[in-house]
Amino acid sequence: MERYYQPEIETASREKIKALQDERLVKQVKHIWDNVPYYRKKMEEKGVTPDDIKGTEDLHKLPFVTKADLREAYPYGLLAKPLKDCVRIHSTSGTTGKRVVAFYTQNDIDLWEDCCARALVAAGATDEDVCHVAYGYGLFTGGSGLHGGSHKVGCLTLPLSSGNTERQIMFIKDLQSTILCCTPSYAAYIGETMKEMGLTPDQIPLKAGIFGAEAWSEEMRQDIQNTLGIKAYDIYGLTELSGPGVSFECSAQSGMHINEDHFIAEIIDPETGEVLPEGEKGELVFTSITKEAFPLLRYRTRDICMLSSEPCSCGRTFIKMCKPMGRSDDMLIIRGVNVFPSQIETVLLNQGYSANYQIIVDRVKNTDTLDVQVEMTPEMFTDNVGEINRRQKELVEGLRSMLGISAKVTLVAPKSIVRSEGKAVRVIDKRKI
Repeated sequence: MERYYQPEIETASREKIKALQDERLVKQVKHIWDNVPYYRKKMEEKGVTPDDIKGTEDLHKLPFVTKADLREAYPYGLLAKPLKDCVRIHSTSGTTGKRVVAFYTQNDIDLWEDCCARALVAAGATDEDVCHVAYGYGLFTGGSGLHGGSHKVGCLTLPLSSGNTERQIMFIKDLQSTILCCTPSYAAYIGETMKEMGLTPDQIPLKAGIFGAEAWSEEMRQDIQNTLGIKAYDIYGLTELSGPGVSFECSAQSGMHINEDHFIAEIIDPETGEVLPEGEKGELVFTSITKEAFPLLRYRTRDICMLSSEPCSCGRTFIKMCKPMGRSDDMLIIRGVNVFPSQIETVLLNQGYSANYQIIVDRVKNTDTLDVQVEMTPEMFTDNVGEINRRQKELVEGLRSMLGISAKVTLVAPKSIVRSEGKAVRVIDKRKI
């Protein structure tokens, strides 16, 4: 028997959802026009005023917002509420040091937590469950989002954050955690560690898991399900839109339902910006229609995917998005962290290296690895092992400080990285996604 957190909206008719979206979009466009000069200027440049937007069918008239806009407007340029009305920020890692900072009113947090509560209930959570949150807390949205959603459902919430795997397993056993929330690679690592400890799935109290913040394959899902003896659900979100819970998987495990009372999704051609018909593959664009402090219209996620409004066996009427199939930019997601080659390049150039480098990403024992091979310049070339080690350490520290995660650095001889005629192959991603 399928359960819902807010059945009246999760199973509403398509007509009701459309009417709600129309009404909220019109109101949101006016709110942004009145309160965000940066956005009003973008609309004026496109020759659009709030009077031109009567409903979702006019959405295509509005300008796009990109990550570049968010960086340009940093920190307060896209704020639509006075700071005294804001109660929290969250942030993503920026491409060249400038982060994206998102602001929240108390109402924004309440609605975001509702979205996460819907995801938890879709994964079978009730007030009888123990929800083990091993996403990172702090600026990252993962921990806070699922934590708040878990409270709303009435679960006993364990705010473990990530790391210290032995302690995680002790709490899972001692407090009988039933729902695990973390990145898929961390879930796989917990499963692997439990196996090494001689625990079989029937000795592990977990029954479900909600895993997001990085790409994962169906093979990885099966592996996690078998090792932990659970059903593994996908969740999708972006800090720019609120965090996890923009969309979530149901019992059908065949795509994620988008919370359409809060977000309108479009699929566009990444080259032309033209809106594509349902079922076509393209770049996912979101408009947040209930966010007060940091509302975004037509935000380009750079995620490539498809939408489907086929009826779902779970009874939810929200449109579904498939798992993102790649990116229309060069961003990598490594251990849940956004990494751009340009960030790595910045560190190399600042330390006097040339821009001849290669990034090799792999997944070893279910954990992402990041290996950066860097060419020494002829001037700095040396075969002194001590000197090479010292320089590699310096680069490792520089990269950790820029990216927030550790990378392995290998210095190689000048001209040893293959040159290409066309676009340099900077990134080799060996993960099976």
